[in-house]
Amino acid sequence: MTNIIVAFSKPEDARSIKSIIVRNGFPVVAVCGSGAQTVSSLDGLHGGIIVSGYRFNDMLYAELRELVPQEFAMLLVASARRVGDALPEGVTWLPMPLMVHDLLEALLKLDEEQSRRKRIARQKPAERSEGDRQAIAQAKELLMARNNMTESEAHRYIQKCSMDSGSSMVETAQKLISLMG
Repeated sequence: MTNIIVAFSKPEDARSIKSIIVRNGFPVVAVCGSGAQTVSSLDGLHGGIIVSGYRFNDMLYAELRELVPQEFAMLLVASARRVGDALPEGVTWLPMPLMVHDLLEALLKLDEEQSRRKRIARQKPAERSEGDRQAIAQAKELLMARNNMTESEAHRYIQKCSMDSGSSMVETAQKLISLMG
């Protein structure tokens, strides 16, 4: 489940929103009364949802959005006259007066989006550094020169050795270089 931070300038608003969220099974990791406190509560968190009011003593919600990493979604609870037409990217708006059903529905939707983004990020292969790519290329060249392999055969050979030994392709390439070089 996604980390939720409740941020409202009025403590009674924050407590009531937190109470609704917790009663319905969502974890609230922090309750904040200012923008700066909200930003500092993000330390150690890798994504989540910030349920926020429009104005804090030290900043507006739009300024807070600019300070928050993109891994965090923001759920703004404010009146229509305050919000206007344009919302910053990553901000979902709920009108006042707040309906509990609408709040829970928006949290579920944002939670699903967060889970989907994390799943996609996990499935994306990690980018190799230039040094890693060079090590693999050098190992391929050695295999091609010494064993008369094509580049694709050398690549498959490194992949197979990597899978058989349970090590990464880079580690396998480095072992091949040290053995053959």
